[in-house]
Amino acid sequence: MKISKAYIIGEAGLKDIVIEKGMIRSVTTINTPQPSSIILPEDNMTFPGLINSHDHLDFNLFPQLGNHIYKNYGAWGDDIYENNIGQINAVLKIPQALRTQWGIYKNLLCGVTTVVNHGKKLKPDNELITVFQDCYSLHSLKYEKKWKWKLNDPLKKNKPFVIHTGEGTDEGARNEIDELINANWLKKKMIAVHGVAMTTLQAKAFEALVWCPASNYFLLDATANVKKIKKNTAIVLGTDSTLSAGWSIWDHLRMARKTEQLSDQELLDAVNMVAAKIWNMNNGVIAQNKSADIVVAKKKQDRSGMDNFFSLNPEDILMVISKGNIMLFDESLLDQVKMQGFYRVTINGAVKYVQGNLPVLSQSIKTYYPEAIFPFG
Repeated sequence: MKISKAYIIGEAGLKDIVIEKGMIRSVTTINTPQPSSIILPEDNMTFPGLINSHDHLDFNLFPQLGNHIYKNYGAWGDDIYENNIGQINAVLKIPQALRTQWGIYKNLLCGVTTVVNHGKKLKPDNELITVFQDCYSLHSLKYEKKWKWKLNDPLKKNKPFVIHTGEGTDEGARNEIDELINANWLKKKMIAVHGVAMTTLQAKAFEALVWCPASNYFLLDATANVKKIKKNTAIVLGTDSTLSAGWSIWDHLRMARKTEQLSDQELLDAVNMVAAKIWNMNNGVIAQNKSADIVVAKKKQDRSGMDNFFSLNPEDILMVISKGNIMLFDESLLDQVKMQGFYRVTINGAVKYVQGNLPVLSQSIKTYYPEAIFPFG
């Protein structure tokens, strides 16, 4: 497959991208487009597929649940289980396979081609994008039984341990991070999630912090001080599930940008190059011999530079390529893309064709949970 006239973010001029066997074989200055090429509109913006470094894929049919601002995640958990248990149980009655599949689509529709799932390992029926689970997930000090022994299991080597920690604004949240650091007797690689209470000194103990500002502000009305923390550890971005945050990663990116804690380039890297390095994956950049995870979007005429990237929404996405395969494309490319296995959906008035029968999935979910709301028609 050849993609012609791609305007790659950060590069001058238009490019041709040749894809073979799931890999990018070449990125060159444009030549005369061949009949087999997919020729992109000249107002395109092309970039590596986004890497969402934290999600709970089977928890994305929940509405945001919370009744006030909390001091820490434990207080939030206790409150929603006391006041929202009926709604929680209603969603959990949906078979996990259906919930997981929607979690994958939630990411795909936004241009995410890799999502790091946190929790027990899932077995998706149809892995349209890369579901990364090649790590050890510990929920948190409060909710993970025997977490110290799991963390220090001598048979678990090489892979990082990923754990929610410091998700709060009180002294207990700060102390929790110290307890975790001090209990890491075997000096395992750790990746922290949330880290709202994390100090610059504490950050040295972690390979990275997964920053989830939308979730943090919803629960705690505060977020991590990544401007200081980034001096001592890598920063990557995660959405968390819809239990505590909105469905679109683009809203999360804009919220993160608004804090002005990372530069535009640092924030872009947090969902591309830096994330790929932290998770040891061969993607995050459009270059020869990298995995062909590519997103094409339509520029907005009233925006320029990085404002164009950060103003994107799911309806602006023209194509998503995951591991060399087209998984989503806009109707404007209908005459260039083979239609087998694609189904039509509408997102904010824009018609997209998505691999797999998403309309049937949504109807199947509604047989268990009629209140389910989806961002497409």
